[in-house]
Amino acid sequence: MEHTFLLKADWNGGRNSDGRIEAGQLRTAISIPAEMGGPGVGTNPDEMLLGAAATCYLITLAAMMERASLPVAALALESEGIVDVTNNIFTYRRIVHRPRVQLAADASESQIEQALRLTEQAETSCMISRAVAGNVALSTEPVVKRASSSEI
Repeated sequence: MEHTFLLKADWNGGRNSDGRIEAGQLRTAISIPAEMGGPGVGTNPDEMLLGAAATCYLITLAAMMERASLPVAALALESEGIVDVTNNIFTYRRIVHRPRVQLAADASESQIEQALRLTEQAETSCMISRAVAGNVALSTEPVVKRASSSEI
């Protein structure tokens, strides 16, 4: 079985112009980010790659934890994309996911260990991670705590 995703785009000029994309529920303006000498209108490929990797990772992790019947009280994620610019060549170097998992106050030590393992496994199970593997370094820096622990 295959799934097809369709994106339509319009662009208003040269390099420093802007455009719009539509793909399913995604409808947004696009341009080169201001940090890279563009107009900074809407989103950009760098943010979208990071967004795709982060949301895929988060959804995969949530599904894996649900299948494992872990008592998840809260799940949050911060992801960072690092782009190198050398000789005016832009290269997406790495993505770091920092999941914060809060389990129920009565979670066992083995459930905490399992949650930690799943934070690593989700990276290799995510479709987007598999698509960029070998080109972009991927890593996780998880924090897993019980609900009675200080805020995560």
